[in-house]
Amino acid sequence: MEVFLIVGGILLVPLIWWIVTYNRFVRLRQALKESWADIDVELKRRYELIPNLVETVKGYAKHERETLDRVTELRNQAADNQGSAEAQAGDENRLNVGMKTLFAVAENYPDLKADAHFLSLQEELALTEDRIAAARRFFNGNVRDLRNLRESFPTSIVGGVMGVEEPTYFELDDASARVAPRVSV
Repeated sequence: MEVFLIVGGILLVPLIWWIVTYNRFVRLRQALKESWADIDVELKRRYELIPNLVETVKGYAKHERETLDRVTELRNQAADNQGSAEAQAGDENRLNVGMKTLFAVAENYPDLKADAHFLSLQEELALTEDRIAAARRFFNGNVRDLRNLRESFPTSIVGGVMGVEEPTYFELDDASARVAPRVSV
């Protein structure tokens, strides 16, 4: 009877470890999906603000049509991206460059810089950028945790059996794009 209990215990301990590890992977994958959804919400918020900002600038900067059209095109491209975090980051990098160009254009129009609607939109965009940065940090933390679990031994065995793929970080390439636009009053 004792031998039966010892053999049962020897078989039960690895089984319990396997189940606990499997559930850790499941929780981390769900946390990763949730944190990506948080980023997606903030990106959509930004995508909704950009057309209003472009329209406001259009009223003042009639000679800057090419810049305004390019920002609109970049916004649409980023909004339509349904790919990986890496693909989304590429579109976001291009959009950030376009937004910098838009704000540079706005600098040339003192009346626009003083417009209350423009300032409100610019402030709202800056707050949204801050929320995107916070959501990105949370997402990247979940990516790190899942990568660590996936690559550590012996949990890598469970991850391999589950088919857990290596997630990608959501990073901005351009260091200057990491700075959210600020409102100058």
